[in-house]
Amino acid sequence: MTKTSEYDKRNDQIAALLQEAIKNLGPELIANPELAEILNRKIDEQVNEYYATQNGKETPADGGLADLIGLGKDVPTDLGDTQISRGVVDYDDTVTSDRILATADLYYLYIHERLGVFRVINKLQELFRAGTLRISGGEGAYALYRFDKHNILRYHKRDRMRAYRRVFGYTNADPGVGARPNLQFHRLFSHFIGEVAKYWRDKRVSEVVRERANDPTFGSVAIVRRAGLDLRNNMKNASYGYINVLRVETSQALAEAFKVLNSPDLKAQFGADNAWDMIELVLWQYFHESVHASTLNRMAVSGREIIRWLAEPFVLQNNRTDFETLLYRIAEYSEEWLSSVEGMQMNRPSPPPRQVYMQGPPPSGVRRDPVFGRSNGLMPGSRVVG
Repeated sequence: MTKTSEYDKRNDQIAALLQEAIKNLGPELIANPELAEILNRKIDEQVNEYYATQNGKETPADGGLADLIGLGKDVPTDLGDTQISRGVVDYDDTVTSDRILATADLYYLYIHERLGVFRVINKLQELFRAGTLRISGGEGAYALYRFDKHNILRYHKRDRMRAYRRVFGYTNADPGVGARPNLQFHRLFSHFIGEVAKYWRDKRVSEVVRERANDPTFGSVAIVRRAGLDLRNNMKNASYGYINVLRVETSQALAEAFKVLNSPDLKAQFGADNAWDMIELVLWQYFHESVHASTLNRMAVSGREIIRWLAEPFVLQNNRTDFETLLYRIAEYSEEWLSSVEGMQMNRPSPPPRQVYMQGPPPSGVRRDPVFGRSNGLMPGSRVVG
């Protein structure tokens, strides 16, 4: 530890050094504002380096407690000779990345769950068992048969819904015994993304309309940092438990589901070109739902990258140039996420252009066949509606 008198004296010396440097560099600071940031950073680096060399030197075993209560032969007679601590490790430095990375993957999985990937797989399995799908020994038939092995996994739909509720506050599921929903996540997440997007929008505007586009005083790094730290701390406290292992299981199930959906014989049944077409067609045909498939997929990708960025120590970077360089990694992802949300709020998803209704009533506004449109719906290939 450092003596109190030395600690106070050094703080006064730092202030005097700053004032002297500003006095000597006055004209240069006006012409080049970046010098102010460089000056402060260099002084902080020198101070931290000095205190790092003092750690462990002539520190009493009791941390100076005997001096304070007046015990021992070397009791200080002046308060300035007592030991003082510069502080403890910052709270934001203690966050481990594994839980934040698990949260990022869980967000990606939630968006695809919301999109209906697993509902589509369950429906295809139901049709496969009922013999409705005209497949028997092809790649799709074997993939649907093999997908049943995921039923032996520890975590199923109820566990996933509880995890989404506990970590993100999404869904209406019960978060579980002793757990509570994280209702603050979405507000903090939206706020951080909005601040990142605003930072880069303002910077782009400044590069066009200002004479010194690289002026470091433009835009507030502190606002972006505070929003990011608030979000990261929120996720840290909500991501304990089985979240990490659940995302491993579910990510494997999601990858397997897309292999099933991309099977040639299954795609041929629905006239689909790829797995995404399969999702849209099955949801429209059997659940009478049209979804923002492209929009949600991009939200999942951008949201996962933004949360992953917070898992690293980037948000604690003090150098403005370095912080901007690191923040640029999620600049476009933030804009894309905001644009996706706005687009989903502005318009309804477009249904597939042509589709055969195999069961159940068609969505409102769709004309039913006057002959085959009975309660059990149309048979495959009997009539195309739309």
